[in-house]
Amino acid sequence: MSKNQIDEVVYQDADPVEMPENAFRELGEGEHYRPIMHPAHDYPEVTPYSVSMGLILAIIFSAAAAYLGLKVGQVFEAAIPIAIIAVGFSGALKKKNPLGQNVIIQSIGACSGVIVAGAIFTLPALYILQAKYPDISVNFFQIFLSSLLGGILGILFFIPFRKYFVKDMHGKYPFPEATATTQVLASGLGKDSANAGQAKTLIFASLIGGIYDYVVETFGFWANTLNTMVTSWGQTLAEKTKLVVSCNTTAAVLGLGYIIGLKYSFIIFAGSIFVWWVIIPLIGTYGAADITSLSPVEIFSDYARLIGIGGIAMAGIIGIVKSWGIIREAVGLASREFKGGTDGKKTIRWQTDISMKHIVFFIAIALIAVFVFFWAGVINTFWQALVAWIVVTLIAFLFTTVAANAIAIVGSNPVSGMTLMTLIIASAIFVAVGLNGTSGIAASMVIGGVVCTALSMAGGFVTDLKVGYWLGSTPKKQESWKFLGTLVSAATVGGVILLLNQVYGFTGENALVAPQANAMAKVIEPLMMGGDTPWILYMVGAILALILNWLGVPALAFCLGMFIPLQLNTPLLVGGAVAWFISSRSKDKAVNAARNERGTLIASGLIAGGALFGVFAALTRFLGFEYTNPMTAIATQWTGLAVYALLIIYLIWDSMRAKALKD
Repeated sequence: MSKNQIDEVVYQDADPVEMPENAFRELGEGEHYRPIMHPAHDYPEVTPYSVSMGLILAIIFSAAAAYLGLKVGQVFEAAIPIAIIAVGFSGALKKKNPLGQNVIIQSIGACSGVIVAGAIFTLPALYILQAKYPDISVNFFQIFLSSLLGGILGILFFIPFRKYFVKDMHGKYPFPEATATTQVLASGLGKDSANAGQAKTLIFASLIGGIYDYVVETFGFWANTLNTMVTSWGQTLAEKTKLVVSCNTTAAVLGLGYIIGLKYSFIIFAGSIFVWWVIIPLIGTYGAADITSLSPVEIFSDYARLIGIGGIAMAGIIGIVKSWGIIREAVGLASREFKGGTDGKKTIRWQTDISMKHIVFFIAIALIAVFVFFWAGVINTFWQALVAWIVVTLIAFLFTTVAANAIAIVGSNPVSGMTLMTLIIASAIFVAVGLNGTSGIAASMVIGGVVCTALSMAGGFVTDLKVGYWLGSTPKKQESWKFLGTLVSAATVGGVILLLNQVYGFTGENALVAPQANAMAKVIEPLMMGGDTPWILYMVGAILALILNWLGVPALAFCLGMFIPLQLNTPLLVGGAVAWFISSRSKDKAVNAARNERGTLIASGLIAGGALFGVFAALTRFLGFEYTNPMTAIATQWTGLAVYALLIIYLIWDSMRAKALKD
């Protein structure tokens, strides 16, 4: 009996209304996984409703994620909030058989987060360096095409590896984000589903987070950052010891810390305090005179932060080395697919991909488009454009599976570290072929944007396809419509980056922090302009990452904490601590799980609302509205502390209500 015949026998039963028991564990000998939607039956998936809803959510979350990512350096994953919204709307509209449509909505909408990550980690560096080198040109089409072509390459390069990651490795990878998204989508099944209540909770939390962040960003009624340097004793402490304590008070960052959880938020915070409370006081007290005269913020920006850059790059290399076996296996699988190594039988709907012949054709077209873009729109020299094209093709393809593997295991993609390494390699090659100076900077950053977006898309796409596998949707439909979501998200991100640059900028006192883009700029500038590259600081960070890895500490998380400013890492720890508190108060594990699930829903609302209203705040300022708060700095600090405490109390109180809801 063939495998397909076995599947037909196994799958001849009614559709379940909850996730099968063997969905999240390895299968036993002869055991088969049966998704919720029957693998051989057809369901409504791609409809005018699902496509239009997916595109609308892709636009909204692209704008929100771009703002939040440029503000704090963390791009929240939109998959869970979009899944909740999809379930809520399908319930409110009384859609028949909505599960397949909701998967398409989630898959299209989730393009937002991955495209945003690829764009904001690299392309704002052009604006950052343009302030120093005015002849660097940057326009909408460079940003748009870099994001679009990178996203397309990420989709096409990953499809040959879908079966390996989502089917062959069933139960062997945890897929944390995909698991949560799948549970949300599955919660819309059955008569007793609480999806309407979930949607209301999410909307209410979004309004609270949105209004909260809009008020603080637009009117400044309270401080958006608590800082000891505002006080006289804090200034004295900073002058004598270079020691500073600070915490951002916005709702979006608090929610982000909750989602990350206590473990990783603590590791990120540990990296931050290692820099701010150890490195900066040491070099600020015992360093050369020109260093000791600097403020803690200046020491961080000019010296200490560069250690984090070296650590991020080495953490990316460590990830590649650890994943080499998986890369080799995945490449072997793809090679067999390219050669047509199948049994010739018709593939069941549940496992149908875009044909490999079409994939090869589309990859060829995409690579030609990338080369034309480099040659006509970025570099303008054939041989240099060819070198850039080869670098992008090799790195994007090789590291696609690394990005997917990272998402499958821990739910986070070390794309920034891999992109840093890509930029260093590419810049060294470009300089060798005569491409340097400001033209080299522009070429490196646009090329980095393509690679970064490709890796980000590959990592995000594995989540979408795993969700579809668990629920039983058609991979070919997810893969096909992902391109449209990429197009819309790339256009939205390009517009938002231009807007935020005009309103806030990426350099100066009140500029958006854009930490990853600043890291890229600091790496590229000395390489391309012939300056002194701080290799010693990079080496210290690289060695530290190796030691952390040897000790079993997630090096990437720790080194990101070293690079991102303290005020943006402290609230991550606060949010992670709140998550631990909520999920550990009861002796009943089921109650703790219910409370944590509700807390995750509320935190997602705070993130989505805070980030989206942050874009509205930017538009308000862009239209010329300015408000000067008459309160003193000390008064806004105390007010900020009080309001932030109220926000934390709301998050705890509403999450703890899950006990009563469960009873």
